[in-house]
Amino acid sequence: MKVLITGGVRSGKSSFAEKLATSFGEKVVYVATATAGDEEMRERIAKHQSRRPPNWVTVEEPVNLRDVLLTARGDAVLVDCLTLWVTNLLLKEEDVVGKAYEVVEIFPRITVPLIFVTNEVGSGIVPDNPLARKFRDVAGLVNQVFAKYCDEVYLTVAGIPVKIKGVN
Repeated sequence: MKVLITGGVRSGKSSFAEKLATSFGEKVVYVATATAGDEEMRERIAKHQSRRPPNWVTVEEPVNLRDVLLTARGDAVLVDCLTLWVTNLLLKEEDVVGKAYEVVEIFPRITVPLIFVTNEVGSGIVPDNPLARKFRDVAGLVNQVFAKYCDEVYLTVAGIPVKIKGVN
């Protein structure tokens, strides 16, 4: 089972993903792609950490998602979030869409449920600078790649997950 959960900021994506991960078993591997570059981000990371059960294993990996997924062992793997992964790769000037395909190509080799959290971007105003527009475009393309190869896709709105792909 491969699941993508998307939605806007503070839409309830991570909370839903955490509940879903727990439904697969107690040993969840949580792959954190965030880096604490400033105080506000450190606070966000701490808030996410405080919600996780103590038996979850946290792997902090901002760029090498493919290898982490190949080696993670648990009842489920939760990646939070693809949007920050995109940011980290863009800043390294990587081929982000190519890296996304490298990740989804290993899906058949992974037998545990994978859950990916991502932000839905591009529904608002057009960004005023080239880097922000590139980020919006690349994040949208990466979301499309993952949505295509995931079994289920959810859109969270106001804390409510709505299944948009998969068996109901």
